[in-house]
Amino acid sequence: MTDVRRATERYPGGDPGAGIESWHAFSFGPHYDPDNLRFGALIACNEERLVPGAGFDEHPHSHTEIVTWVVEGELTHRDSTGHETVVRAGDVQRLSAAAGVRHVERNDAETSLTFVQTWLAPLEPGGEPSYEIVRGIADSTPYAISEAGAMLHVRRLAAGERTAVPDGRYLYVHVVRGEVRLDGEELGPGDAARVADAKELDVVAATPAELLVWEMS
Repeated sequence: MTDVRRATERYPGGDPGAGIESWHAFSFGPHYDPDNLRFGALIACNEERLVPGAGFDEHPHSHTEIVTWVVEGELTHRDSTGHETVVRAGDVQRLSAAAGVRHVERNDAETSLTFVQTWLAPLEPGGEPSYEIVRGIADSTPYAISEAGAMLHVRRLAAGERTAVPDGRYLYVHVVRGEVRLDGEELGPGDAARVADAKELDVVAATPAELLVWEMS
């Protein structure tokens, strides 16, 4: 079963007056929806847009796997375990909040920043926080989040190109850019497809496209 959620259906958030624009795919903050709390391990998929100088001041997380994908610009990340990193397009950043961690996320560059941040529920709560960044992850290279029983696949397609997507109990496909067709559905930037019991599906790009594909057990 494929459930398509359009970019226009996301819940608005952030603080526009402070230069932060957020769009939430799942129930979030004041936008509580008991029918949209999670899909597989996913509990949040947020599109964030920050103007130069804007950012999220230090705030806590716990029992969450936080994966960040920069679309354009540069994200400055600092956390309470001592990591300070600049994340750029093509990098995968993961912060395992475990029993508790605090971090800051800012746009310290002179150009606008857009990033997609996904939160996943761990299989087991607690533990020690950890951090990892993979620079310039290659196309189709899977990135495992074993703590959540999940795998991230990045797909970059030329117009007309076709690619298979993984089989899985839960499959979440987020279109970062471009237009594609999946299981008979046309998807554009910011659209997402939630597929239960995915099997033998593929994606065809109508234009050059970039996708984040979550495979979950």
